Amino acid sequence: MKRRALLLSGLGAAGVLLVGWGVLPARSRLGHSGTLPVSEGEVGLNGWIKIGADGQVLLAMNRSEMGQGVHTALAMLAAEELDVPLSKVRLVQAGHESLYGNVASFLDMLPFHPSESETRSVKAAQWVVGKLARELGINLTGASSSVSDAWELLRWAAATARAQLVNAASLRWKLPAEELVVTEGVVSHPSGPNAHFGEFAKAAAATPPGEVRLKEPKDWRLIGRPAPRTDLAGKIDGSARFGIDVRQPEQLYAVVRHSPMLGGSPGRVDVDPVLRMPGVERVVRLGPYGGSTAAVAVVGRSSWHAKQGAQALEIDWRAPPAGAADTRVILRQLEQQARDAAGGQGGFAFHSRGDVDGALKGAARRIEAVYRAPYLAHATMEPINCTAQVRDGRVTVWAPTQVPGLARAMAARVAGVPEDAVTLHVTYLGGGFGRRLEVDFVGQAVRVAMETAGRPVQLLWPREEDFGHDFYRPAGVALMQAGIDERGQVTALAITSAGDAITPRWMERTLPALAGPVDTPDRTAADGLFDLPYAIEHERMSHVATRSGVPVGYWRSVGHSHNAFFSEGFVDELAHELKQDPLAFRLALLKDAPRHAAVLRLVAEKSGWGKPLPAGRARGVALQESFNSIVAEVVELSLVDGRPRVHRVVCAADIGTVVNPGIVAQQMESAVIFGLSAALYGRIDIEGGVVRQTNFPAHPVVRLADAPLIETHLVPSTRAPGGVGEPGTPPLAPALVNAMFALTGKRVRELPLVAA
Repeated sequence: MKRRALLLSGLGAAGVLLVGWGVLPARSRLGHSGTLPVSEGEVGLNGWIKIGADGQVLLAMNRSEMGQGVHTALAMLAAEELDVPLSKVRLVQAGHESLYGNVASFLDMLPFHPSESETRSVKAAQWVVGKLARELGINLTGASSSVSDAWELLRWAAATARAQLVNAASLRWKLPAEELVVTEGVVSHPSGPNAHFGEFAKAAAATPPGEVRLKEPKDWRLIGRPAPRTDLAGKIDGSARFGIDVRQPEQLYAVVRHSPMLGGSPGRVDVDPVLRMPGVERVVRLGPYGGSTAAVAVVGRSSWHAKQGAQALEIDWRAPPAGAADTRVILRQLEQQARDAAGGQGGFAFHSRGDVDGALKGAARRIEAVYRAPYLAHATMEPINCTAQVRDGRVTVWAPTQVPGLARAMAARVAGVPEDAVTLHVTYLGGGFGRRLEVDFVGQAVRVAMETAGRPVQLLWPREEDFGHDFYRPAGVALMQAGIDERGQVTALAITSAGDAITPRWMERTLPALAGPVDTPDRTAADGLFDLPYAIEHERMSHVATRSGVPVGYWRSVGHSHNAFFSEGFVDELAHELKQDPLAFRLALLKDAPRHAAVLRLVAEKSGWGKPLPAGRARGVALQESFNSIVAEVVELSLVDGRPRVHRVVCAADIGTVVNPGIVAQQMESAVIFGLSAALYGRIDIEGGVVRQTNFPAHPVVRLADAPLIETHLVPSTRAPGGVGEPGTPPLAPALVNAMFALTGKRVRELPLVAA
């Protein structure tokens, strides 16, 4: 068994799975936690797998399903090694033991330097933070990490369980285990005996697995093949339960109102007229929970009653002590900070090679450009919501959350009870994109539930509250500089970006015990700039982490979402300056990056790069590696009434081993539509501290009638799986603006393309 996915099967009624010897806390290594609770007729074989009396496999699910298909993909891993049909795997919510955490993904989010800049002190800090995170039970669905985290883990868990079941059958039938065959969850022998898993489960729990081996890829029957999503039927017939669908006996509803101004708070509240309104139960003041500002909630017998009451509430709002934010001022400040850092004043160099200043000074030609990206809202289809009940010293929460452990901790903190007194039910998420890595709405819901005499209450944010009080993707500015020598070779590249730090702010809100007094260099904000694959002799990539006062958070693909626009737009400028084909120019710089070059060649082939297009159309290309996957995209567009109309997007990707190609294609399509919506229309403008965009009419998304044809092509790979949910978003914006330049000859260096 591999060192990083060591499975030691416990022998006993329930069994224990130990994963990552030397990585998990001692209590898990000793087997005192991490087991699955069992109901009548069920038998636990390890911390991830239990078997029902009917032979059904129950898999502990520690990831949130928000449309990315992870519940299907992870079930496929277990079904493959168990040799059961996918339909025989049923998911049960995992507990909160550290066994189910994904510390590797959490560490990937931390604001430490890349490996080439790591020092002994940074590695020590990572170890300490990682240990604390494990003890806190950090478990998050994010960073496109679900499949890659579970790739070895769940296969070993399933393979070990299968070995125990086969050995139990061998002992019962007194037949050699190597002669037994497992097909569709049934163990059989050529001489006749056969029985399903449920008949051996109890004995298997006390049977050693012996030598356990994973299947060879040539023997896979599920992995690598399309399989229908397990949540498909429920989402078609309406039986799938999202957070906003939760209904409990005697349930009340609450609607929130925050200050119109970011950072503002309620002063005097005139509650009497609202309390006299039909259906209104009470008005509750809310403190600042998980980074949210103080607010007011109106509780009603229905969501309509609560919303009408919230709208009618007369509130004297107090301005924020830090003053009113203004995006125009912030963008000007960011550009100045980037220029100052490029001149040696401030900023942190995440990557430096050669003598950049000398190469720029001695260059025959010097190219410089400034790129800008706006704040962006998450705009999930399901509005922010959470249902909570506080009764008899216990708290029950139903939440669409990406961080169940942190949501549970927030509920306990607000209610003043131990975490063991909190029961959390994770529902489906109607989109997450990083917004539901926050737990502010959980704190608000629990606080309201403390005032409803034991009745459950569903807290809702109207869309206007969601747009006006999001944790936004930070605005960013990048100063791009390149030097070209007499031979027409790019010899120097300097990128200096500026934008709000993301991870330090998130940790302050959700993990204050781990947030330091001083921000460390925020790698998440600089991702995608310091690790470009292009072979340029002299390079320096620096970032200035700012703090504007605007609430910021993780947004789909995080720093890559705007940094790819900066870098790949500028690379296209260099190709034009040198009168080279943009794709050929990139390939020439990828001599030391064969995986990137293979992806680029594939997208060129499938898009017909270089072949004539109908009059009035043009193509643009971009390439980006993120979350251990490489994606290239070609956008084909035209202008309709002066506005860009995208007709076709061709994606090529190397994501490592593909678990379900159908889900991969769906996620690339999702990422393209998400990225296209942002590049065309996405922006959050703040004037006098107030967000101008309050709903979808002012913040459109691409609709079906305007959606392009999207094709996905995958590079065959035997590597472990990389990310899928996020890597398709970053290349879209630069490919789009590069196509615009090819069509119009005008360079776009600021998003969005369509004016508000």
